[in-house]
Amino acid sequence: MQNHFELFQLPTRFALDGGALDAAYREVQGRVHPDRFVNATDAEKRVAMQWATRANEAYQTLRNAQKRARYLCELNGIDLQTESNTAMPMAFLMQQMEWREELGDARAGKDLAALEALDAQLKAERGTRLEVVGVQLDAGDFEQAAQGVRALMFLEKFGEEVRFAFEVLDA
Repeated sequence: MQNHFELFQLPTRFALDGGALDAAYREVQGRVHPDRFVNATDAEKRVAMQWATRANEAYQTLRNAQKRARYLCELNGIDLQTESNTAMPMAFLMQQMEWREELGDARAGKDLAALEALDAQLKAERGTRLEVVGVQLDAGDFEQAAQGVRALMFLEKFGEEVRFAFEVLDA
């Protein structure tokens, strides 16, 4: 079975040409879209629907840099062990604790400026980590990249808490 990159005839690497991905997705969707199979047999319609669903899933995975990083790790035999492996470097854990304290203070004080500053720090950290993970993946260092992907998942989860705090303040 083809992997997502092969489906779109793209190189299997983190660095990705978004325009090429979009064009390849449209080309694949054009071939398998259910509207093209209106007069086909039920079996042909089912196969077309499966391919359209697979193309959508592959496109969503490759379009999102974090999902693409995770997929590349898995494709290269790295089990991210997201449920069981929560070990992170001490510096990362200390940063998480500081941010959680800042979030708690911002919530308690209903401090929009503090939330915005925290959100900006978080976005910058995610961007930096994603760049490093991308370099590691394209260099074939999947073990180190996996550690970075796990860190990104922590950051994403914390980012959801920050967004929720914004919503609460807006309410």
